[in-house]
Amino acid sequence: MKIRWTIAVLGALALAALTVTTEMPWLFRDEPMMVRVEQPDVSPGDRNSGEPMLACPADAKPANLAFTLKDINGKDVSLAQYKGKVILLDFWATWCGPCKVEIPHFINLQNQYGKDGLQIIGVSVDDPLDKLLPYVQEMKMNYLVLQGLGHDDLQDAYGPILGIPVSVMISRDGKVCATHAGLTGKDVFEREIKALL
Repeated sequence: MKIRWTIAVLGALALAALTVTTEMPWLFRDEPMMVRVEQPDVSPGDRNSGEPMLACPADAKPANLAFTLKDINGKDVSLAQYKGKVILLDFWATWCGPCKVEIPHFINLQNQYGKDGLQIIGVSVDDPLDKLLPYVQEMKMNYLVLQGLGHDDLQDAYGPILGIPVSVMISRDGKVCATHAGLTGKDVFEREIKALL
């Protein structure tokens, strides 16, 4: 009996580590890391007042945007149509606690930076439409939400996705600049978005 409880506790701890940690770069060995670059010509009133900014590395992998999924209204949406925008691609689910924490941040970021070329795309990994639609309405999600149930190929293209949320920052030229596993702070996303816009 002790062995079963030990296994259950270890499993729960492993799951918590996957969903609560802010960043786990060792899970994404092939993913490029963000690099700091100086921006000496930024005046004090501009964006971050001359602070170092994050930028996508030159050797960043191309993002696979060759997927078409249905939105919450049943309309086909191609990810490729958003090339040219900064994309924050978020893999999430309605039952995921950390995902629920991040959604208000994404709503705020879409409001603030959407006009400048940001497109947040939430991919619900396993929710049927009858659960997804009321959740999107209740949370007042103002960004594109796609039905990802049955689209393991999309998760594989950006994975391995071992837990959710997983958020992928994609540059205007379609490169994967950063991947975040687990709950990530709004300030992290905002810093990356500003650097890529």
